[in-house]
Amino acid sequence: MLFASCNKTSEYPNIPIADYLSLQTGQSFVYQLDSLVYTNFGTKDTIRSYQVKFLVDSLIQDNLNRPAYRVFRFIRKQATDQWTPDATCWAIATTDQFEWVENNLRFIKLRRPIENGFSWKGNAFIDTYSTNSSLRYMDNWNYTYDSVGSPYTIGNLAFEKTITIRQRDEIIGTPEDPDGYHEINQSVEKYAKGVGLIYKNFFHKEYQPNNGGYVADGSYGITLTLIQQP
Repeated sequence: MLFASCNKTSEYPNIPIADYLSLQTGQSFVYQLDSLVYTNFGTKDTIRSYQVKFLVDSLIQDNLNRPAYRVFRFIRKQATDQWTPDATCWAIATTDQFEWVENNLRFIKLRRPIENGFSWKGNAFIDTYSTNSSLRYMDNWNYTYDSVGSPYTIGNLAFEKTITIRQRDEIIGTPEDPDGYHEINQSVEKYAKGVGLIYKNFFHKEYQPNNGGYVADGSYGITLTLIQQP
């Protein structure tokens, strides 16, 4: 145990949360967004593509009197279109963790220590337990670091050091069986040193076999890929 501990300390020397973020007023990040949606009462799927921009607006305080960056989200169908305001998000970075609030949901995206295998309950602030909660499938997710410090390339953007956060990889039932119930929950994110989020892939699907078979409401997928950084 002592030997393993020493190896971790030398390989990951107390990496600060701030190393894998870039939060400054006026900064903007542009992503390709591919959104998987189910139509025709859950019997067909289609991918709709957009561009989204996150603009760091200003540093204020959250409801716990902590420094928090207000981040505006914009969306457009293609590069020649005008940006349309879409939502307001919040980014809160403390010494020990990074919280991201979007659509009134607070996620613990990063947490110290940043080292392979370290895990935490990233959805701890989300109501996944109430009877009427539509997010019960997000309950008890263990966010786990992988590939800490590894290089990664997306398109024409190359990053020397990145971290991968594996948030969920769950299959319930047998997806190949059209006569049986199944559920799939998969989520992974990648952050680059000095940049922040560079890639996100999220997929939630709940299949109901009755009435000929259909995908239940609330099922969707998102792939977010950085295409322009400050």
